[in-house]
Amino acid sequence: MAAKQNLGDLQFVFRNGVKMPAVGLGTYRVRDNEVLHRAIDYALGAGYRLFDTAAVYHNEKFLGNALRQLLPKHGLVREDVFITTKLSPSDLGGEFVQNAFETSLQNLGFDYIDLYLIHFPGAARINAQNPRNAALRVETWDAFTKLYEQGKVKAIGVSNFTVKHLSQLAEGSNVLPMVNQVEWHPHYYQTDLLNYCESNNIRLQAYCSFGGLAISNNSLVDDPIIKDISRTYQVTPAQVLLAWAIQKGVAVIPKSTNEHRIKENIQINFRLSQNDLSLINSLGSINCKYAWDPNPIA
Repeated sequence: MAAKQNLGDLQFVFRNGVKMPAVGLGTYRVRDNEVLHRAIDYALGAGYRLFDTAAVYHNEKFLGNALRQLLPKHGLVREDVFITTKLSPSDLGGEFVQNAFETSLQNLGFDYIDLYLIHFPGAARINAQNPRNAALRVETWDAFTKLYEQGKVKAIGVSNFTVKHLSQLAEGSNVLPMVNQVEWHPHYYQTDLLNYCESNNIRLQAYCSFGGLAISNNSLVDDPIIKDISRTYQVTPAQVLLAWAIQKGVAVIPKSTNEHRIKENIQINFRLSQNDLSLINSLGSINCKYAWDPNPIA
């Protein structure tokens, strides 16, 4: 099949004009400095410009150091890359945001963050059903909007928020999240959440794009339907899953430290047909979640 524009080169534009690459590199569980440094080097060379981390990943310093050392090597400057980090659930609450943000900023070693997310709708220190979670979310979002208004972050958003959690923020603030980063793949895609986000100009960003985590036996890259489609397009199952998400308007942040896979994951030079999109959609009947579950959070 003839090559088309690489979906990996696409950018999504937020309502404030900030552009976010459709494909980024996730760094969850990458806590070895040398391993992360090599992965960032591979990624920059392959064309990645978005790098995703979080306070709870304990690798913000490693990421910042790697970027400062490697950007000049690749002829790039800070403004050429998009850095996302996230507020730890242990810091949910208005009184904790400023210090947590400054710590992340210091860890990264830059003077601004492109996208700052509330990592989870519940606080680590209280029960999921405690109504205090709702109040803490509102407090936290108010503090996030202040950071945004001060120009310390280019964009703000949330992660693992349900429609209920998003609706609550909308009731109490004139500023809506620009991104909602969630578990999103053919085994677990929520049409109601996607529709809500599209209606409110909130960009969905997917993690866990390949389904089951390494500890499970439910990886979508081994699904017969996905493998069959990948043979049709002469691409990898991972590329099929990433194309499926992007064609639905969902950004992706696949994690890998393998040079070959890092390069493959951003080379998406094909378009899935409507029939193939529908076939992949049909896998949603499994309705299986593999990561954090925010649904019980009050």
